Amino acid sequence: MTFSLALTPAQKDLVERTHSFAEDVIRPVAAEYDRKQEFPWDVLEKAAAEGFYSPLFYRDLIGDPTGLSLPLFMEELFWGCAGIGLAVVMPALALSSIGQAATPEQMLRWAPECFGQPGNLKLAALCISEPEGGSDVRNLRTTAKRDGDEWVIEGHKMWIGNGGIADVHVVNATVDPDLGHRGQALFVVPGGTPGIELVRKLDKLGCRASHTAELKFHQVRVPADHLLGGDDKLQSRMKKAREVQEQVATGAPRRKSATLGTFEQTRPMVAAQALGIARAALEYATEYANRREAFGGPIIDNQGISFPLAQLATEIDAARLLTWRASWMAAAGVEFRHGEGSMAKLAASEVAVKTTERALQTMGGWGYISDHPVEKWYRDAKLYTIFEGTSEIQRMVIGRALGAADGAPPLHFDQATEGTAFNRRFGRGTSVRTKAGEFAMSMKDRMPESAQRLAMRVLAPPKK
Repeated sequence: MTFSLALTPAQKDLVERTHSFAEDVIRPVAAEYDRKQEFPWDVLEKAAAEGFYSPLFYRDLIGDPTGLSLPLFMEELFWGCAGIGLAVVMPALALSSIGQAATPEQMLRWAPECFGQPGNLKLAALCISEPEGGSDVRNLRTTAKRDGDEWVIEGHKMWIGNGGIADVHVVNATVDPDLGHRGQALFVVPGGTPGIELVRKLDKLGCRASHTAELKFHQVRVPADHLLGGDDKLQSRMKKAREVQEQVATGAPRRKSATLGTFEQTRPMVAAQALGIARAALEYATEYANRREAFGGPIIDNQGISFPLAQLATEIDAARLLTWRASWMAAAGVEFRHGEGSMAKLAASEVAVKTTERALQTMGGWGYISDHPVEKWYRDAKLYTIFEGTSEIQRMVIGRALGAADGAPPLHFDQATEGTAFNRRFGRGTSVRTKAGEFAMSMKDRMPESAQRLAMRVLAPPKK
């Protein structure tokens, strides 16, 4: 068995294609779309032509057993522009929720409606957050009530990407208020359904090329088959939820929230987006510091410039490794015991803010004006310490996970590949192997030269 961080040929090609798209298509228009706060339809068309705007593309990346393809794609795309990047990937969030909750028939019906086709693009929106709830997914007040062959949805949603302009809205609503977060379900609400009100498009600090909205649902009626998963699955979940509620009432320990578990698995993708912004800012600041001269030489020669950049480069790489680990865990079905998904999101979002701030500081007055993209990245980065759970929420999740683990050792203690008994007994670092080496060393003076050379080849470090 070997350990490697090298990418597969397909992953390397994905990185190169996405980076070229970000550099050649996204960056030249990013500032203009940000300034005008316009939705980047032209870029979406080009992304669709490239194959980056398709349900099959995202399902393929999600299916990567290494877990790395999707974060690799996200980092390169958002290296180009976070606002445009969000516009490109926003339907994938809705698709992910559909994929987790829907029946196969529903998946086939609604997945194509989330993206459309080149020349006839469509949009999708995932409607979770509410004005009162924010990061508290247990406090959602939008309701869905059964009325014959229809469901009637009533509620108020906030910070919804593509909200009100989407062809498909995936709406989280409470079906049984007595069950709390376990009494919620997902519904597909097509765009244009009577009762959907686009209250306003939000005027944001950053990521301004993406459409984010406040929505209200006034007695919105959808057919019964728009309940994702179907009625039988809903009733089964509700029954189990009531059983759990009764167990908790009798003093049994609470089980981990499935909703929080889902967020834990999607947070590495958000972390990868933040990494794209951080890397863009670090590269730009470093290039500027190499070329900007003051006091007789490039400013990067000054420790006051180079040391903070060195620290940030270290933190970006550390956050990337956390993100890759969490992505691998999600793909491999490894349980998030210590909040590993939240660790990735926390580290990446915080370093994105720090890196863009340091890039702006490195460039001084030039960084503060829109002649350079640094001020835009500074505005964009702040979103990542807020959405998909604030940094405070990430620390809370990690803290609670540590408490639940009660001093348990780190992940690698429980992660071992299936191996032979021979490897367990004679593999590197085993006592038998060490004693055999010590015996060979003690016999070196009594062995013929040919045997000594053979022993030394065994004991010597491997050649690189």
